Order: sequence, then C-alpha cells, then structure tokens
Amino acid sequence: MTDLDLTREPGHDPAGAQRTHRRSRRRLSGCIPVALALVVVLALVAVVGVVVWKGAGGLRDLFADPTDFAGNGNGNGKVTVEVAEGELASDIAKTLEQKGVVASTEAFTDEAARNSDSLGIQPGFYQLREQMSARSALDLLVSGETRIENEVTIPEGLTAEETFAELADQTKVSEQAYRAAARRAEALGLPAYADGELEGYLFPATYPLSPGLGAGRVLELMLDRFRQAATAVGLAERAVEVDRTPAEVVTVASLIQAESRRPADFAKVAAVIYNRLDERIKLDLDSTVQYATGGTGVFTTDKERADPSPYNTYTNAGLPPGPVGAPGELALEAALDPAEGRWTFFVTVNLETGRTLFTPSYSQHLRNVKKLFAYCRSSGAC
Repeated sequence: MTDLDLTREPGHDPAGAQRTHRRSRRRLSGCIPVALALVVVLALVAVVGVVVWKGAGGLRDLFADPTDFAGNGNGNGKVTVEVAEGELASDIAKTLEQKGVVASTEAFTDEAARNSDSLGIQPGFYQLREQMSARSALDLLVSGETRIENEVTIPEGLTAEETFAELADQTKVSEQAYRAAARRAEALGLPAYADGELEGYLFPATYPLSPGLGAGRVLELMLDRFRQAATAVGLAERAVEVDRTPAEVVTVASLIQAESRRPADFAKVAAVIYNRLDERIKLDLDSTVQYATGGTGVFTTDKERADPSPYNTYTNAGLPPGPVGAPGELALEAALDPAEGRWTFFVTVNLETGRTLFTPSYSQHLRNVKKLFAYCRSSGAC
C-alpha cells in the first residue's frame, strides 16, 4: 500500500497534461504552413480564373464578327479612293479603313473572300462614302458605278510638244507645267538609253487620271506605259537582231509611225528604212523635214528640204539623232521585225484609205508619185 499516492485525485495526471500540451503545440505549428499553402493555392486559382476569363474573352473576340458599319454610309462624307494595278483585297481594305470608308480591314477582306466577283475590281479612282458597310463598299467597287472616268487619250505619232498641248487641252494643267516636269524626265523614269531626251517616249495610250493629278505624275505614267510596251515587244533583247541599239529602234519606230497610216504596211516601211541604211542611201523622209522645220502637210518644199537640221534626212545620211514622235506598240514591233523585201521606195497614193505602193525601182517610184499627184488633183485632199 505504501506504493500508492493517496493524495492524487482519480484521473488526474499532471505529467500527462504536460505531454498533451506539448503535442498540441506541435499540431498547431504544423498547421501554419498548411494554411499558407492553402492561401497560395487559392490565390493561384483566382489568377488562373482571371486568365481563363480573359482568354475566353479573346476567344470570343477571335470568333466574333469583325467590326463593320451598317448601311450605305454617310452620304455627306464623300471619299476618293485609288485602286492601283495589282492590288489585293487586303491592300484595298487598308486604304478603305484609312479613309474611313469601312470600319475594319477584316470586314472588307471577309466580304471579298465570300464574293468571287471581287477579283474583277478594276484599277482606277472611285467615289465612295464614309462609314459604309463592307458589303456596300465592295458592291460599288465591283460594279464600277462610281469609278471616276477622267480619261485622257494621246494618239500615236505626236511629238512631245504636241503631247503637252493635248494634255493641257484634256486636263486642267498648263503646257508650261508639262514642259517644266519634262526637264526632269530622268527622275520620272526615262530609260537610260534615251540619253535624257523625252521625245519619242511619252507613250500614246488612254490614261485614267484622277482629278488634280500633277504634270509630273502624268508624264511618269506615260513613261511607265512605254516601259510596259518595251517589255512586251522585247525591245532591249531584240534590238541586237536588227543590229541597232534600243534607242535607234525607237527612232525607226517613230519614222514608221510618222510615214505610214496603215499598221498593215508598218513592216514594209521598216524594210525600206533598213534597206536604205544598209545600202547607205539617204532616207529622204518628209516626216524628218517637217519635224525639223515645224512644217505640215503632204509635201515639203525645196527650201524645207535644204534645212541644215541634223534631223533632216534629205541632207544627212543615216538615222536622225532621235525619234520624231512617239510610236505605238505596233510600230515598235515592226521596227524589230521588218518584212522581207528589197523595197527602197514607198509612197502613199490615197490619203483616205492609206494605200501605199512599195518598189525597189526609182523609175517605178516616180510613176507611183504621179499617182499621188493625180489623187490630189481629183480629191482636193492634199
């Protein structure tokens, strides 16, 4: 019985109480990192939720219809838009958005992708409106209804001075402005082989011009059109086949254009020119005399044919120093591909039909010239 402590109350164990307290402290200290981890996890979940929510918004934007205006646009806000040669729908769309015609490039390109007719949009200038729906803008471009048709037509064979006068007559730009622009022709795209001379390179064609286009830009378009024609006929590559430089071929083509009224005769006229050059016979072409003297008409006078100008092929052998006008593509082709024949003379005997007689014989040529005189007497056309 002595081993019993009768002073302890039943169930009371101070040492056990201390052990329990220490275990409780250990359990509490272990819960702190768990709680922190839980906070971090919840924070990460919140961040991910925000990202997912925003991502969902991005996906919604990705699959949503692009921004677009409604209707036919603001009729008071007129806009002139240029569609350049070779532009894609995306290029046109950027211009339209920048000009305030459509709300977004995407709206226009999506509409164009759904409409195969969009491939038929022609280069040129169009009058559109601000704030148009992409479909309305596309319809007007495809139809061409609002295309600004300010076309200038320059016929074949005109000299540079005649071209300036024609341009001034058909545009609101003065001849003086064109002459001033011509003084910097090389900067406008004149071929290097032209040696700085604009004559012969203002290509004859019909040009759609926007309102207010400057003289320099007009001449630039004409020179660019010459380059296109020169590329089409292979001028630089084929000139060697006729033993000439590209500039000499352009000069020959200008003579063909000036001397012949019918494209069917161009290759024969080219043959006469090359035959006379090969045989070292002066060309004796009235067109070169008229270029030198400023004369007009069917015939030249003895005085005009005696003019000392280097362009006068009655007094100077070989080709003139340069073109006497602007040849078209058919004349360029004829200068590169002359007909096969021994002709050294030709004369047009009917100015209305352009009928022209060719011969290698001088005596026969004189008889042909008499036919021209007879035509002139009977028709009064000379």
